[in-house]
Amino acid sequence: MQKPPPQSVDFALKQTSPNIGAGAVTGDKLSCTYDLVEQMQYLYVRVVKAKDLPGKDVTGSCDPYVEVKLGNYKGVTKHFEKKSNPEWNQVFGFSKERIQASILEVFVKDKDVVVDDLIGRVVFDVNEIPKRVPPDSPLAPQWYRLEDRKGNKAKGELMLAVWMGTQADEAFPDAWHSDAASVGPDGVTNIRSKVYLSPKLWYVRVNVIEAQDLVPSDKGRFPEVFVKAVLGNQALRTRISPSKTINPMWNEDLIFVVAEPFEEPLFLSVEDRVGSNKDEILGKCVIPLQVVQRRLDHKPVNSRWHNLEKHVIVDGEKKEMKFASRIHLRICLEGGYHVLDESTHCSSDLRPTAKQLWRPNIGILELGILSAHGLMPMKTKDGRGTTDAYCVAKYGQKWIRTRTIVDNFMPRWNEQYTWEVFDPCTVITIGVFDNGHIHGGAGGAKDARIGKVRIRLSTLEADRVYTHSYPLLVLHSSGVKKTGEVQLAVRFTCSTLINMLHMYSHPLLPKMHYIHPLSVIQLDSLRHQAMQIVSVRLSRAEPPLRKEVVEYMLDVDSHMWSMRRSKANFFRIMGVLSGLIAVGKWFDQLCNWRNPITTVLIHILFIILVLYPELILPTVFLYLFLIGIWNYRWRPLHPPHMDTRLSHADAAHPDELDEEFDTFPTSRPSDIVRMRYDRLRSIGGRVQTVIGDLATQGERLQSLLSWRDPRATTLFVTFCLIAAIVLYVTPFQVVALLIGLYALRHPRFRHKLPSVPLNFFRRLPARSDSML
Repeated sequence: MQKPPPQSVDFALKQTSPNIGAGAVTGDKLSCTYDLVEQMQYLYVRVVKAKDLPGKDVTGSCDPYVEVKLGNYKGVTKHFEKKSNPEWNQVFGFSKERIQASILEVFVKDKDVVVDDLIGRVVFDVNEIPKRVPPDSPLAPQWYRLEDRKGNKAKGELMLAVWMGTQADEAFPDAWHSDAASVGPDGVTNIRSKVYLSPKLWYVRVNVIEAQDLVPSDKGRFPEVFVKAVLGNQALRTRISPSKTINPMWNEDLIFVVAEPFEEPLFLSVEDRVGSNKDEILGKCVIPLQVVQRRLDHKPVNSRWHNLEKHVIVDGEKKEMKFASRIHLRICLEGGYHVLDESTHCSSDLRPTAKQLWRPNIGILELGILSAHGLMPMKTKDGRGTTDAYCVAKYGQKWIRTRTIVDNFMPRWNEQYTWEVFDPCTVITIGVFDNGHIHGGAGGAKDARIGKVRIRLSTLEADRVYTHSYPLLVLHSSGVKKTGEVQLAVRFTCSTLINMLHMYSHPLLPKMHYIHPLSVIQLDSLRHQAMQIVSVRLSRAEPPLRKEVVEYMLDVDSHMWSMRRSKANFFRIMGVLSGLIAVGKWFDQLCNWRNPITTVLIHILFIILVLYPELILPTVFLYLFLIGIWNYRWRPLHPPHMDTRLSHADAAHPDELDEEFDTFPTSRPSDIVRMRYDRLRSIGGRVQTVIGDLATQGERLQSLLSWRDPRATTLFVTFCLIAAIVLYVTPFQVVALLIGLYALRHPRFRHKLPSVPLNFFRRLPARSDSML
């Protein structure tokens, strides 16, 4: 395994200096609320309603709609059938950058089969339109008399509000935008900016204790009974009860993930394994989660007996049996755990489920999503490449989605969002996607991933605005590709420094994770279930945050085997160990007197520390302090970003990437699978050898006193007795001095052969000779 080449400059982070802040107007109120993005001016038109509209067609009725026209841009409301007093309450936003006209025209028209008739219009001079700056209240709409094309008064009135504002305006998210004029009325909902909330997730613990008075159909055999529990699409079962009677016992925990509001009950069935693939249901019970007790700590909840219902079919009809078997359960909703729904290494939230256990927040995170540039064409439309980009950011339970900028490789969003921060050791994830559902999108259309950025809050200085352009990197089966860059502005404001520093002394996860820990396998399975629940719930929102987007943001496939990731992790371990190896090499050079002056100085320092042992700890901490101060000059100035070199993405072999992107189970031909299997076996063999070697050293230490090798243990026990007597009568300083001077002795006093203690240790028995 060779080390990859240094990271390409193209894949690196770039510092930027965008025009963010108060904008053109000094003393602008916007600067205190929306100061991480560039100001974008918009002309807003709120079309509220009309009254007393005249009938235009033969029947004397009117099918009205409103058309808002500014130069080449035209926004249209929906039309009403036969209504003279319609209400629309729609907002239209025209980007000031694209305004090329001096007048704004608002037409009220009558929908007709051939040509739509003009009922009347209202005209505004763009230069006379008033400005509105949040947090001022919204502008009140007014009634305007309609005019005909010649400026004469027509019948009917239209209620409007027209103003100049910015993207900080509350009308901005729901407005029809002139930037997206090509999108049909059906696609408008799919391009709006929205804020989503993840559902509140709970762990459900079902402790199956025992059952009583079961009635198996075959009385002549010992029943092999287990309990099956189903909650939504999750199904778990207990082991077969060791007591094979009609009163079986289990005392086993089954854990599920569930989201509020609780839509589905818990179904329990007691089943008898009557054949190899045949189970007979002995009884069922349904438990609605709304009545289940919620616990906040490790105190046990009360257990309850539940009747098991069993139906018998008589003459084709289901009839309830009078006699009921019973099952003894202890069920609770666990509020003291944090339900992991994202990769544990990149968690954005570590709070327990129950709100009563939350600590106060320690700060605010603000994110300005400015723009992207150099985006790649993600799909083809009318024979040319195009991209309809939007951003998604996830931190804690709050997800945000910017508006989609249609058909643009250099979109400018300039949207700002805020989150409460409860733990600085968390990560915000920002993903950029191509909207595949603007023009309806075929049934199988998906929102393509353009790239992802992660920022760990603990790497940010408080109250500093970070403006960087982050590379968007996506790994394909053909290799790593840069699909563009996204420009962000980030600020982490800490409310109380003392509280934040105090957080570093707390455990990362809530107390219950340490008092009653869940196993790694359990956590992995529960995390997968939580991800599925979150992705299903968010895909049911309007507009939907689609499954493929949520899964990419939550790193759903991070646990899959990858040769590239394994190699990267190997080099990470080597990087960590390189410091220890460097210290070992330095000590070896000292002992071999490569630099006599340094060795003499170390001898002097060593003798001083032995003679004055109270200086040892102060000296160690002083050295660590000096090293920390020395390294301050090389501290990282930028937040971390996706590193292709660290990930081994730019140096990965094509076949390794093909294996990583293979489906599970595999879809590749048998000869390729055989080759990969053999390669996996060879790597697995090497890993197995290393783990075996570590185990062997540990077993040798154990065998010193285990009398597995009686002679070796006799020698070691005798040595321990002599050492105890010698150390008792000899001052500790003398012993430490002799050992240190012996270790630092000159090479002419050294032998090439291994030392006696090392020889003795290597001869000790391990359990490897008992392995099959």
